[in-house]
Amino acid sequence: MNNYSIDPILIPVPESFESSRLHIRAARWGDGPAVNEAVRESADELSPWMPWAQRIPTVEESEVSIRKSRLQFLERSDIRLLLFHKSTGQLIGSSGLHRIDWQVRKFEIGYWAHTSYTGQGYITEAVNAITDFAIQELQANRLEIRCDSRNTQSSRVAERTGFTLEGILRNDKTDVQGNLRDTMIYSKVRGIEY
Repeated sequence: MNNYSIDPILIPVPESFESSRLHIRAARWGDGPAVNEAVRESADELSPWMPWAQRIPTVEESEVSIRKSRLQFLERSDIRLLLFHKSTGQLIGSSGLHRIDWQVRKFEIGYWAHTSYTGQGYITEAVNAITDFAIQELQANRLEIRCDSRNTQSSRVAERTGFTLEGILRNDKTDVQGNLRDTMIYSKVRGIEY
């Protein structure tokens, strides 16, 4: 049986890994309160871009979201990763590998940061580490970062981490207010960028 025909639930996916400043790990039951606090404190910065940040969730809703993410991790249908500062243990933000196609070995990297930690290179560091993780541990053939064309902070992360802008899908989605928006697609592809 080749590596591409294995049922994804059988694919070994490490629970955690590290970068120079971050401990990056799969979501676990009990992470809801820390995520809730980060979302509450960062709502103004998250709400223009994240549909899920239009309303501040309760602690219980955040825990439900974490538990669902844990189940998705075990099923290998989505890999939500939380970013913790190695020395302080503080939650820096969230990232992960989403919209997974195991046959192609294609993953989309998403990310957001707690407002207190933006502008310090943590997300760039996390994206680099998650990219390496996806390539080395999951044999990624294609990695994508997609963002609203107006989200310059997100597009700068993609550029700083060596992703190539493949194109802009015009009127591809609606933004959080329901207006049409363009989506920038960045990628790294095996055999070209690594």
